[in-house]
Amino acid sequence: MHENTEFSTTRDIEAVAIPMGNTFTIPAGTPGVITQSLGGSYTIATYHGLARVAEKDGDALGLEKPEAKETRASGSGGEVSEEDVWNQLKQCYDPEIPVNIVDLGLVYDCKLSTTETGGTRVDVKMTLTAPGCGMGPFIAHDAQSKILSIDGVDEADVQLVWDPPWNQHMISEAGRMKLGMI
Repeated sequence: MHENTEFSTTRDIEAVAIPMGNTFTIPAGTPGVITQSLGGSYTIATYHGLARVAEKDGDALGLEKPEAKETRASGSGGEVSEEDVWNQLKQCYDPEIPVNIVDLGLVYDCKLSTTETGGTRVDVKMTLTAPGCGMGPFIAHDAQSKILSIDGVDEADVQLVWDPPWNQHMISEAGRMKLGMI
């Protein structure tokens, strides 16, 4: 991956401040370091603080453009399964923590239903590690986008909920291992 890679931005790029969640522009020539590159985005540290940068702007960080990916994740045999959705949600990361939102225990509920047109609707309830985190809408939107990339999913709704409150005991064994908690 690209963690601990130093850079100097080659052009202005749009970023999201962590943890506030406001968007701002990082000017060309800004030095920094990539702290995390997971789930199709980069977490970077600059004199502006921590920020999330979209994968499409990796070239401005001096990275090569990633190889073209299939635009839609395929469902199993044309039908969407709950497993397909959980697998996509495992591609979403909190920009400050190198563990996916499923293994962090942030996803509370996942329901699939059939739409009037015969497609699939997915409803997800998730939380955050802290209720005041400004990154919540960005993480929820990332989850929704990844769910919508599954072949056969026509609608996706990701709701942020606060009950029950999240705590560290909700982290999976795999997540605990990644965080050095075991």
